[in-house]
Amino acid sequence: MRRLRAALALWLCCLSMQAAAAPTEAELDARVHALSNELRCLVCQNQTLADSNADLAVDLRRQIREQLRGGASDQAVKDYLAQRYGDFVLYRPPLRPVTWLLWFGPLLLVAGVAWAIVRTRARHRGTGPALDGGARSDLERLLNDTANATDTGPRQP
Repeated sequence: MRRLRAALALWLCCLSMQAAAAPTEAELDARVHALSNELRCLVCQNQTLADSNADLAVDLRRQIREQLRGGASDQAVKDYLAQRYGDFVLYRPPLRPVTWLLWFGPLLLVAGVAWAIVRTRARHRGTGPALDGGARSDLERLLNDTANATDTGPRQP
């Protein structure tokens, strides 16, 4: 039992040393690139940090690399950048009351446009403008005269 515990402790020690070892440059490049694809360039605004060549984007990628090399997790880097630049830097901002408009704004916009279209079409499908008493009686008389003229057949000169 004692040997089993010693072997387990040695194995855990090796694992922790391996995890603490600095990542290779290829691993670091992959992590920086993956993280840069999840962050927005603050200058270009419609590009990721990975796609942007703006000076700020280059500087932020360098900061990301330094933090990852120092052992920071991806989430810690995102939290740092969001704290410094706001949730706008994140392509997927967290769902909080402050960001509800970002998440639900497009849905509300589509629903509002659909409601306006339905309402406009319903107005145009109505029976037409309302007639006052005199106009209604003139219309009924005209319709009756037309109906009587067609019932009597063709007129003779």
